[in-house]
Amino acid sequence: MPFKYVLSKPAKRKVFQNMLEKFGANISNALLAKQKRLGMYSKASLKTSNQKVAHVWRIQQDQRQKLNNEFSKQFMGLFQEWEVDIQKKEKQEEKLSTMFRQQQKIFQQARIVQSQRLKTIKQMYDQFLKTTDHLEKSHENILTSAQDELRKEMAMLQKKILMETQQQEVANVRNSLQSVLF
Repeated sequence: MPFKYVLSKPAKRKVFQNMLEKFGANISNALLAKQKRLGMYSKASLKTSNQKVAHVWRIQQDQRQKLNNEFSKQFMGLFQEWEVDIQKKEKQEEKLSTMFRQQQKIFQQARIVQSQRLKTIKQMYDQFLKTTDHLEKSHENILTSAQDELRKEMAMLQKKILMETQQQEVANVRNSLQSVLF
């Protein structure tokens, strides 16, 4: 049989306690060392992560700034063009409004001139009708006068012809009588 150490309970306790103290001290030292390393790794990792996040943040911020600047320039250009277009439109509207007012004045003047011409035409037509009516009456009077004169002349001519005829007949009868008598 092998040789065994038999320790008393208090001795066992002491040995056990020493062992635990050494083991505990080793564990505490190991835990402290691990805790220090974990702290260093954590700090290093945090520092690296912060640097990476800061770097990414700067890159993204730069990209956003570039994008904002690009679109700001484009929008400013568009807004300036839009403003120019609005000004052109307003000028065109003013021109059209001015032209419309001028056309309105021209139409009013033309309407006034046409109204005056129509009035003049109506007056001339009325005058023409009066003159034509007067002329017709005058022509009727002249015609009536001429017919009366013509009747008188015809009556005189008839009388003259009758008288001449009578004179010729009388002359013929005389000649006949003279030739019969003589």
